[in-house]
Amino acid sequence: MKSFLQQIVTRAGEISLEYRARLGEVKVSQKDTVADLVTEADVAVETYLVEEIKTAYPDHAICAEESGTHAGGETRWVIDPIDGTTSFVHGHPFYSISVAVQQHNDTILAAVYAPVFNELFMAEKGNGATLNGEPICVSKSTALSDCLCTTGFACLRANLQRNNLPLIERIAPRLRGLRILGSAAVDLCYVACGRTDGGWELNLNIYDIAAGMLIVTEAGGMVTDFAGGTGSLPQEILATNGKIHTEMSSLLTRDP
Repeated sequence: MKSFLQQIVTRAGEISLEYRARLGEVKVSQKDTVADLVTEADVAVETYLVEEIKTAYPDHAICAEESGTHAGGETRWVIDPIDGTTSFVHGHPFYSISVAVQQHNDTILAAVYAPVFNELFMAEKGNGATLNGEPICVSKSTALSDCLCTTGFACLRANLQRNNLPLIERIAPRLRGLRILGSAAVDLCYVACGRTDGGWELNLNIYDIAAGMLIVTEAGGMVTDFAGGTGSLPQEILATNGKIHTEMSSLLTRDP
């Protein structure tokens, strides 16, 4: 199954690059809000992945961003065909194809492919995480002043009253730097390989984070909700190298 996952995610990335090469011609539609987009590329990538999975594993279930739930057995594939559609539409390189395999809602296999960079992050539960086949691990930073973190604005796109702006104001001055890349899956993978030390976001969906969460934990990091548990995932998510997790959690949950 792992080699099959690698194969289909890589091909899905190639399909996205074919659309990216003629970006000006790609049809873009709005979802529930003006800022939440779906493109022909999202649909084409997801259609390819669903068809390949259903052909190889007809009894498996699928949860996909664009087409929803496909009934099946206890094994479920969780698909985000293009995580970072806004970045994709604007020609930015930070988007990814994210696929996780779950059994009884426990992720056992994960892949996140960033096709512009030709970077494939994978993890298998209990067997570590890799980038293009080489083992990866989280950073060793312990002081927030030495840390580079990521965040995002799904909460603002959804016009939620509880949003990320107060948290950025509280946390950003304590960090060495803050980046907004536009793909939660990429954010998680960058924590996993030590390019960043942590990240947080509000109002995500399971397909945004299922694969990246396993990649982070298998690389030695931590992924929780803001309070340090799992009760509010994926509506709030904190991923770190583990060493700054308690301090970040405290900042995210303290009263204004």
